[in-house]
Amino acid sequence: MKTIPDISFQDADNKHSFECLNLTKFFARIPEITDHNPTQPHRIHFFALLIVTDGNGTHQVDLKDYTVQKGSVLKLAKGQVHAFQKNAAYKGFLVLFTENFVMNHFSKSSINMISHLYNYHITSPISENEELNHSFIQELNEELRNSNDYARNNIVASLINLYLLRLEREFDQQLPHNNAKNYTIFIAFKNLVEQNYATTRNVKDYAEMLTITTKHLNEIVKEFTLDTAKTFIDGYVILEAKRSIVSTDNGFKEIAYEIGFDELTNFTKFFKKNTGVSPKTFRTSVIQLLTFTILSLILIIEYHYCHFSFAV
Repeated sequence: MKTIPDISFQDADNKHSFECLNLTKFFARIPEITDHNPTQPHRIHFFALLIVTDGNGTHQVDLKDYTVQKGSVLKLAKGQVHAFQKNAAYKGFLVLFTENFVMNHFSKSSINMISHLYNYHITSPISENEELNHSFIQELNEELRNSNDYARNNIVASLINLYLLRLEREFDQQLPHNNAKNYTIFIAFKNLVEQNYATTRNVKDYAEMLTITTKHLNEIVKEFTLDTAKTFIDGYVILEAKRSIVSTDNGFKEIAYEIGFDELTNFTKFFKKNTGVSPKTFRTSVIQLLTFTILSLILIIEYHYCHFSFAV
C-alpha cells in the first residue's frame, strides 16, 4: 500500500474553481487516472458533493463506509480522506469547488451556518433529499450549459450556497452561529489540533494557545461535540493513526513516531484504549476485508464467465 495521496483541485480547462462531473463518465475514466487511484483512500484539498440520482452503493469517508442511494448526497470537506467504491454502478454527479471559491463568493454568515465545510467532525456527511438534489443539479447544469458566462462564478456559488444552506436547515439542530464567539474559538481549536496533534495532546497547551482556561475550552468543545476537549484531541489522533495504518506499509514504530509517540508501547496502549483493538489487529482486519472483497470480485467474474460460456 502507498501513502495516502494529496489531491489538489484542477478542473478540465483550468479556468474555474468549481466543476460538475457526471459520475458515469467519471467512473469510466478511472483507469486512465495516473496520479492516484480514486478507489483507494486519498485526501482532497477542496470540497466535494457526491449526489446520487439513481442506483445505490457505498462510499468511504475517513475510513467509514456510507450507504448511498437515489436521493443521497455526501458532503466531503477539505482535508478529508475518501475513496470511491470499486466498480460503482450508481449514477449522479460530483460537484467540486475550492476553498478560494468559498471565501470569495460565500458570505461569512453562510460559512458559519454551513457547519460541514469546516466542522465535519461533528456533523454527518450524508443527507437524503431527492427533490432538493434534483432541483439543484437541474439549475446548476442549466447555468453551465448557458453560452452567456457573465457572472457565472457568482451564480454557481449562489446555487451551491443556497443548496448547502437548505441541507443544513434539514438537520433541525442548534446551529453553531447561535453563539458566534464560541464557534469561532471552537474552529480555532479544531485547526490547532489538526496542525499540532503530533506535537501535543495536552488540553492545557491548546487552551494556552487560545489564551483561555482549560475549563472554558472544555465548555466550548462540549457545546459543539458533547465531548471533552481531550476526547476530541484523542479522536483526531486515532483518525490520523488509522489513516496511516490503512494506507502505508510503514511499521507501527514509525507510525507511532509520526503522530507524536516516542515509544511504540505507549502508542499501542493508546490505540487499543480508544479502539478496543491493537494497531496490528486493526491492520490485519483491514487487509482481510480487502482480500475478501478482491476474492469476491474474482468469483463474480468467474461465475459470469462460466455462465456465459455454457450459455453459448
